[in-house]
Amino acid sequence: MALPAAFFAVFFAYPVLTIVGRGLRADGSWQWGRAAEVLGDSGLLHVLWFTVWQAAASTALTLLIALPGAYVFARYEFPGKRLLRAVVTVPFVLPTVVVGSAFLALVGRGGLLDDLWGVRLDTSVWAILLAHVFFNYAVVVRTVGGLWGALDPRQEEAARVLGAGRLAAWRRVTLPALAPAVAAAALMVFLFTFTSFGIVQILGGPRFATLEVEIYRQTADFLDLPTAAVLTLLQFAAVLALLGLHAWTVRRRESALKLVDAARTARRPRGAGQWALLWSTLAVIAVLLVLPLAVLVERSFAGPDGHGLVFYRALRAAAGADSTFTVPPLTALWNSLAYAVAATAVAVLVGGLAAAALARRGGGRLVRGFDALLMLPLGVSAVTVGFGFLIALDEPPLNLRASWWLVPLAQALVGVVFVVRTMLPVLRAVDGRLREAAAVLGATPWQVWREVDLPLVRRALLVAAGFAFAVSLGEFGATVFIASPDRPTLPVAVARLLGRAGELNYGQAMALSTILMVVCAAALLALERVRTDRTGEF
Repeated sequence: MALPAAFFAVFFAYPVLTIVGRGLRADGSWQWGRAAEVLGDSGLLHVLWFTVWQAAASTALTLLIALPGAYVFARYEFPGKRLLRAVVTVPFVLPTVVVGSAFLALVGRGGLLDDLWGVRLDTSVWAILLAHVFFNYAVVVRTVGGLWGALDPRQEEAARVLGAGRLAAWRRVTLPALAPAVAAAALMVFLFTFTSFGIVQILGGPRFATLEVEIYRQTADFLDLPTAAVLTLLQFAAVLALLGLHAWTVRRRESALKLVDAARTARRPRGAGQWALLWSTLAVIAVLLVLPLAVLVERSFAGPDGHGLVFYRALRAAAGADSTFTVPPLTALWNSLAYAVAATAVAVLVGGLAAAALARRGGGRLVRGFDALLMLPLGVSAVTVGFGFLIALDEPPLNLRASWWLVPLAQALVGVVFVVRTMLPVLRAVDGRLREAAAVLGATPWQVWREVDLPLVRRALLVAAGFAFAVSLGEFGATVFIASPDRPTLPVAVARLLGRAGELNYGQAMALSTILMVVCAAALLALERVRTDRTGEF
């Protein structure tokens, strides 16, 4: 656990504490009175209220729409299921700025709904909620559906044999078993929407702001670091509480259930009701998930003289004096791939060691606390992390500000989370007696890991690496502050193009977004080929 702890201490805790400390400390003294002023400001209290309200509403709507999909993926077998699971997961790894832009093109002024029926939902709460469902649908499907598919159906069948009806058997047997997974998924969705930035920034307009958006405004627009620091600490406290609840639900889910091979529980739909559920789920996926992605693709080909490849050809053009970049925009693709490979290597190394340490029994509260702390990069403001990297890592012995490795290290912080969450349940499922037998025969801890654990978790390790790669490709929040102008990533390039007026810039942004979507989809489809039946939450 020493290496993962050191990695998070140096590349997460130190930059975050540095930037927060600099914001709260001025003229050699701590400005704790500023905290009371911020917490008493009615405008900022409204931001806090809206953050909690929209997160709760987004979570409820996501569960309502996604739970039927979780059941379909868990219990039904149908052609194209593997491909559809990858398609469902693509939105989750897309940059939030791309998701916001896709929904703006769908429901905003001049969007698809506006052109067809005159319906506009831009800068409205409904646009934000639907975008959050789009983004988090896969969280519920994979977290709940993965466990649902591994539940032994004979337990519910036994209840029905004893006289319970279908609904009563599900309510008394299946629902209690699923409750921890549903709670874990709800907490994860609430966490992601509570810290939402890109989606609210684009779709919320000037009327709506979350804590994350307000932290960005106070830092980038007003240079008010004390207010930003107070809001960061407030968000940090809320995230810690959420992660504590999440860790508790995960422990309940891992310890209380008898699981079977999910392949044994899935079967083809039978009867009109089951086929209706399957087709309605496919319709929801088509309208809510595929349609916004299709809008991205269509806009990338919609040139000034009709549909064509004009925007894609422009990506290869050399940068001019008035260009958004100092290099051709297509260079961002190769930069992103190189950064993602390096970030994946770091995430697999650090996350693998952390998962192996957490899988050992008997660690007590220290291990459980470290497990929860590993989730913090998902909840702490990416703005804070990005500025923290620039400020804290610019002096020896950690003078990395001009280093190529700065971006992969920031991306690896989030990648480690997915590696741990994917590998930890599999490692905990390994029979501890195998490790004990190897140790009795004289094997060192490294040999035990290589000869016992690694062969059993190799496929889960590949899945973890794939998710870390996909997430690194789409990371935007911290990267936008630390990527150099001559080495932009795809998400940074999209954001810069969207920030400039003109049809050519907008079209190139849609083209780059489409390329990113295709790369992520290809990576996720490859993951489905090596995915085990129970490889963790994702």
